[in-house]
Amino acid sequence: MTTDKHSEPATGDRQGEARAQGPASYFPSIETRYGRPIEEWKLLIRSSPLTKHMELVTWLKTEYGMGHGHANALVADTLREDASGA
Repeated sequence: MTTDKHSEPATGDRQGEARAQGPASYFPSIETRYGRPIEEWKLLIRSSPLTKHMELVTWLKTEYGMGHGHANALVADTLREDASGA
């Protein structure tokens, strides 16, 4: 039987733990780089008077020096949670 490198699930790491996908895949580096837990960032986003995705991304970039990808991931995940009632 031949083993294809694509037959392994893309969601696990070498120790068999689930690896985050989508916006959550940025969360460990966001916490490390900016020194705040993700839930604190989400509280800041939710407390902002801004409501539109790109307004919030621009705000995080301007006020906190966050990179576009990190800001976008946080805003996308926060707005998704809020929309789904999570």
